Amino acid sequence: MATAENTASMNEANSRDPYNNNSYGTLVDSPYVNVDLPILDVHDFNDRIIHGYEEGFGEKELPADLTTARSLIPAGTATLRDFSYVAPEIPEYITENCTGCMDCVTECPDTAILGKVLAESTLNEKLGDISESADRELFEKQWSKTRKYYEGPQKKGKEGGRFSIIIDPSKCKGCAECVTVCDDLALKMIPKTEQVMLDIRKSHRMFKDIGPSDESYINDNLLIDMMLKEKTHIYVGGAGSCAGCGEGTALRMLCAATGNMYGDKWGIAAATGCNTVYTSTYPYNPYLVPWTNSLFENVAADAMGIRSRWDQMGWQDRPLWCVGGDGAMFDIGFQSLSRMLASGMNIKVFVLDTQVYSNTGGQASTSTYTGQNTKMSIHGKSVGGKQERRKEIAQIAMMHPRTYVAQTTSAHTNHFYKSVLGALEFDGPAVINCYTTCQPEHGVADNMAADQARLAVDTRAFPILIYDPSKADTIKKRLSLQGNPAVKEDWWTNPKTKETVDFIDFCRSEGRFAKHFDKEGNPSETLVRSKQDRLDNWRQLQELAGII
Repeated sequence: MATAENTASMNEANSRDPYNNNSYGTLVDSPYVNVDLPILDVHDFNDRIIHGYEEGFGEKELPADLTTARSLIPAGTATLRDFSYVAPEIPEYITENCTGCMDCVTECPDTAILGKVLAESTLNEKLGDISESADRELFEKQWSKTRKYYEGPQKKGKEGGRFSIIIDPSKCKGCAECVTVCDDLALKMIPKTEQVMLDIRKSHRMFKDIGPSDESYINDNLLIDMMLKEKTHIYVGGAGSCAGCGEGTALRMLCAATGNMYGDKWGIAAATGCNTVYTSTYPYNPYLVPWTNSLFENVAADAMGIRSRWDQMGWQDRPLWCVGGDGAMFDIGFQSLSRMLASGMNIKVFVLDTQVYSNTGGQASTSTYTGQNTKMSIHGKSVGGKQERRKEIAQIAMMHPRTYVAQTTSAHTNHFYKSVLGALEFDGPAVINCYTTCQPEHGVADNMAADQARLAVDTRAFPILIYDPSKADTIKKRLSLQGNPAVKEDWWTNPKTKETVDFIDFCRSEGRFAKHFDKEGNPSETLVRSKQDRLDNWRQLQELAGII
C-alpha cells in the first residue's frame, strides 16, 4: 500500500532514464494503493528493497523487517521487473500486415504487447512534440492504417484512427506465442541486437508517454478490444511464470474483463499454487487490485470470510474472485469449494485447469486425463500412467444450488469473456473452469498454449460450456454448448482434411502421452479407453443440453 506522496515519488523514480531496462511504468493512482499504512513505505520499498533485488544483493543483505514479516508487497511492483535478458529474440511489428485483430495483445501471457488507437490528427500532434527527428520517424513507423480503425471510420465520415502495438522488452520472455496466434503475419521474431533493443526501448517509452487510446474508436461490442483501455491493465506483467504460460494469459484476461466493468474496485483470494508463486515472487506483484494467498485447501473458506467482511462494510457490489488450480479446487479444497457454492454467497471462482499439480512438478490430480504421465502416476512397464477417469468439475458444480458454471479457454476469446462477464453479472456463486496449458508438464512448446487449448476443445478433451440458472428452469435450457465444433456429432470432422479429429489426435500432440504410441504410431489400450471416457463425457453434456 502507498500514500499519494509515495506513489508520486515512485513514479518519479521510474522515469529517471527513459531508455533504461528497468524504467517501465508506474504504480497507478488507486484507492487500494493510496491507503496510508505506515508499516509499508512504498518509496522505501522501491529505493531500498526492489533496488536491492535488482542489484542482486537483496535476499542476502537486506535486513528482515515488518514488511517481510507481514508478507506485504505493494500493488504493481512487478512493472519494475526486467526479463529482457531471458531470450535471444524479440517480436518485431510489421505494420503493413496488421489488421488490428488484437489477438497478440490478448494472448500474451506477460503483458508484453500493448495496443493503442488514436485519431490521426492527435497522433500527428503528439509526434510533433518529439524533438529528435530520428526518434519521431522511428515512432511514426509503429502506427498502422488498418481497415478496422482507419478505413472503417472514414467510410462513416469520421477521422481515421491510427493503430499501434508495442513490445515491452522488460516483460517479453520470447515465447513467440504472439507470432503463432497472428494469422496476418504482422509479427516475427528477430535476434536481439544492441540497436534493436535501443529502438524498442525508445518506442516503448514514447508509446507510454503518448497517452491512452481514444475510446471513440473502441467498439464495446467487440470484447477482444477491451485491452485497448488502460483501466483493463490490472495485471501489469513481470510475473515469474514460465515462457508462454497458459495460466498467465487466462489471469490477464480475467483481470481485463473484471477491470473493464469495475476498474480496480475488486479483489482476489488465491489458493497456494503456481499462480501464487509467480505472482508474488518477492518483491514483485503484478496485480493492481488487493489480493491474498490462502492455503491450498481452504481458499474458498477464506473467500467466504472476505466476502462477509466486505458485505458488512457495504461493499456488496465489489466482486471477489477465488482463484486456484485443479489441485486446489478438484482435490484438497473441493469440500471447501462445495460448501462455498452451497452457501449461495456472491463469490466467483476461477479454476486454472492444467490437469496436474504444476507447482509440485506435475503430480496427478483428479483433473488428470486417463493415461497421462505424471508424478505419482508414472508411465512404467506395468501401468501406463494414470488409470483413473478425470473428475468433471463443471457437472459437479452444476448440481449445486443456483450456481453459474462455465468451462472455457483463453484461446476462445469471445467465449472466455462472455463466461467471465456472465459470472460477474450473476447474483450468486459462479465457477469458471479454464483450460490452461502447462508447457513443461504437458510437453508443449512455449508458443503453443493457445493452439493446444483450441485442440483440446476440438477433440472433446475439454468441451466448453455455459450453464446459467437465471436463463430458465430446466438444465436443458440453462446449458449451452455453443462454441464447440459439431455439437450434434460425436467427433468433429476437419473440413479441410476431411478427417475426423478425436482425443487420440490431441494426445499425439503432447509429450505427456508420448509413451502410449508404438513405433507405428498406434495408440495403447489405455489411450483407447481414455478416448472412450472423453466421448462418454461429451455425450453426457449433449444429453444434459437436450441435444441427444
